[in-house]
Amino acid sequence: MKKVITYGSFDLFHEGHYRLLQRAKALGDYLIVGVTTEHYDESRGKLNIVDSLMERVENVKKTGFADKIIIEDHTGQKIEDIQKYQVDVFTVGSDWIGMFDYLKHYCEVVYLERTKGISSTMKRAQNYKIIRLGIVGSGRIAGRFIPEAKFVSGLNIEGVYNPRRESAERFAAEHSLAFATDDEEEFYEHVDAVNIASPHETHYGYIKRALEHGKHVLCEKPMLLQKAQAEEVFDLAKEKNCILMEALKTAYVPGFIRLISLAKSGVIGEIRDVESCFTRLTPSHLREVTDIRNGGSFTEFGSYTLLPIIKLLGTDYQDVYFKSFLADNGVDIYTKAYFNYGGNIATSKTGLKIKSDGHLLISGTRGYIFVPAPWWLTKEFEICYEDFTQNEKVYTKFLGDGLRYELSDFIATINGHSSGGFKLTRDESVALAGLMEKFLEQRSQPVKT
Repeated sequence: MKKVITYGSFDLFHEGHYRLLQRAKALGDYLIVGVTTEHYDESRGKLNIVDSLMERVENVKKTGFADKIIIEDHTGQKIEDIQKYQVDVFTVGSDWIGMFDYLKHYCEVVYLERTKGISSTMKRAQNYKIIRLGIVGSGRIAGRFIPEAKFVSGLNIEGVYNPRRESAERFAAEHSLAFATDDEEEFYEHVDAVNIASPHETHYGYIKRALEHGKHVLCEKPMLLQKAQAEEVFDLAKEKNCILMEALKTAYVPGFIRLISLAKSGVIGEIRDVESCFTRLTPSHLREVTDIRNGGSFTEFGSYTLLPIIKLLGTDYQDVYFKSFLADNGVDIYTKAYFNYGGNIATSKTGLKIKSDGHLLISGTRGYIFVPAPWWLTKEFEICYEDFTQNEKVYTKFLGDGLRYELSDFIATINGHSSGGFKLTRDESVALAGLMEKFLEQRSQPVKT
């Protein structure tokens, strides 16, 4: 008898799960299915699990394909189970190609091609919907969303839109998406929500058209470059009963949320100064350096460096001014923004061709908090005092590329089950757009340093 084993969360059980189990069963005579616990899912980075363990087990049982159902609750269990049950074939979906090659020492490993697209007949949990997400754009950031999406329950990336069809088709083929198109109307017909990962200056048009089609929107930072446009699209989202979120991943990272809460709790006294820095030596051929209208260090990294400033000191600053080094084409390759809040000050520092230490420093009347580079991933920080023996280091978990956190909040919010609206508010996104606008207005009449 040929034994086959497979594992999964099987949350919000749907047609893709059914087909995977059907094909797994066809690989042998006896199928063992391992269903993961909520705790183990969380430890391995799977977010937004909706169904209970018992519900997920029952859904697997109802298919009739499983001869035995077991519970997976710890790392290393796969090797134990393969040996314990004398398994001949281990199989999972093609999303995980290469990940389980180490099991070839114990049995045959088969990666099954995943089901492309989402059927309208998919089973849905009560009050939950599996969101069909489409991507606008097929560049660097778009490609990073695909591997992160598989860690977010209730989400399927369906396809991609790019006005250059060849680019869209190449992207869809590379990531095994159901469709690629250069027809925006066709794109909206196949999705419930969109992730806008196109050049900065195109965001406004795509956001507006997506909302007008009743689609939820997650838009890459900087979401917009003008304050009035940001206010307009947020109003439109409310009118259309759609979710509009800015994809500024640091705002949704658990470590950053904890950092901000601790800083505002008074552990370092009253906050008087915030200094943030993000620099990256960038090749001269990339868009950030060549886009003379909307490129540059501040539009590229400023959303990150401004985030802790407005989270800690607010959006009601008295004054802000900028100092930059400019490239020959007028793009800023290094920019410092100086904020005056009356009783507080702050500095943002960004760079494309000049390197500096990328830390975050929050100074208070009793102590300070130091977050080492890369602070925007917020894996650790130290609370420091005059008496250094009282210093405390804090370590937090950061999974994958971090994009799963914003995706998780986006999907949960669409389904009406999110309490994360405080992480990046409408007013904060509008303020970020306003600061981009102020900077670009100043840079359009530069005095070269």
